[in-house]
Amino acid sequence: MSRILLGVSGGIAAYKALELVRLATAAGHAVRVVQTPASRRFVGEASFTALTGAPVLVSEFERDPAHGAFPDQESPTYQPIGHLALVEAADLYLIAPASANTIAKLAHGHADNLLTSAALAATCPVVVAPAMNNRMYEHPAVRANLDALRARGVHVIAPDSGRLASKGEEGVGRLPEPARLLEACERLIAEVPDRVQPAGGAGAGSPAAQQAWRGLRVLVTAGGTREPIDSVRFLGNSSSGRMGLALAQTACARGAEVTVVGANVSLPHPPGVTWCEVSTAAQLQQACEREFPRCDVLLMAAAVADFRPAAARNGKIKKAERERLTLELEPTADVLSALAARRTARQTLVGFAAEHGARALDHGRVKLRAKRLDAVVVNDISRPDIGFEVAHNEVTILTAAGEQRVPRASKEQVAEAILDAVERLRTQA
Repeated sequence: MSRILLGVSGGIAAYKALELVRLATAAGHAVRVVQTPASRRFVGEASFTALTGAPVLVSEFERDPAHGAFPDQESPTYQPIGHLALVEAADLYLIAPASANTIAKLAHGHADNLLTSAALAATCPVVVAPAMNNRMYEHPAVRANLDALRARGVHVIAPDSGRLASKGEEGVGRLPEPARLLEACERLIAEVPDRVQPAGGAGAGSPAAQQAWRGLRVLVTAGGTREPIDSVRFLGNSSSGRMGLALAQTACARGAEVTVVGANVSLPHPPGVTWCEVSTAAQLQQACEREFPRCDVLLMAAAVADFRPAAARNGKIKKAERERLTLELEPTADVLSALAARRTARQTLVGFAAEHGARALDHGRVKLRAKRLDAVVVNDISRPDIGFEVAHNEVTILTAAGEQRVPRASKEQVAEAILDAVERLRTQA
């Protein structure tokens, strides 16, 4: 297995680092921990020492009883320089939680504690997992510091949205769950060039793919919207969100900063993405309008309702009222067309068309032209073995230059083909 160096900075989310260490060691990884002085106000060294079986270091001036060795290594007979020895032996350096203060230090090359000094000396992959209040995370200074780290090759695992430490506050800024952090780290370790890679093409982890996507902001919509009829019933569709999640995970693996607008997706969220939960078409529209201006690539994979009840009932419609229930429907906004009308020259827009029957490609070509998109991904939902709620898909990618058929494959493999097509479009632009 691998050696993971974990840097813990000051923040309430430091308690999650304990569970991350427990999961990592249970999976067979050797773990060492360095802490900032502020982090000790939240979690003490003794807890990490008990879980890792190795001493925890806080200052670059303290002696390391393990002489820089990880638990699976023999300690050298000499006392090495602590911050150099730790990162030299590590396969990956994860800083989680990464506070706004620590992120600022890393972005500007400060080395005022053991954690930041080790980051400057690291030649292994460095991963930063921000955790803070949403107002801090969304501040332009924090965003600029994260962009600077990404530009230098640091992997940033975007925080989750949800309940925050401050009472009654919710938003983006939660440290992802430890299992997701570990999964992201294991994936990155597997992508290091001198490790054995799976057979196949370039793929998400190849240096060429990472170079093309690193730093790009990708907005993905996933799932299916639900339009309320009353307080318990809705008009919906069968989209599970699998295709959107596969796209998000693949783009993230290629080094992109990924935001997902997920409509009623019950599947596990991919690690490393920013998640925005919505339910209705109107909510999806609002979220997309908010995120669209800063994205470079839009992958509109969600199945958005074309119609909704003109007036949703308060409360539940009783059975006695349903002998002859009539619903009046009204059209929803065309989210993709509205976004396309606001696009800039740097943006690439990809629509998805779930069509039924022989004229699927004809309908897709109409959508490509009418909505002024760069590509439309068409799949025929008349087949039970592809499309909604299954693990496989078969699509045709339509562009102004022609079409590319992607034979039946896993949705992860289809996502690779779609992102390859997007990469070609951006290269040609």
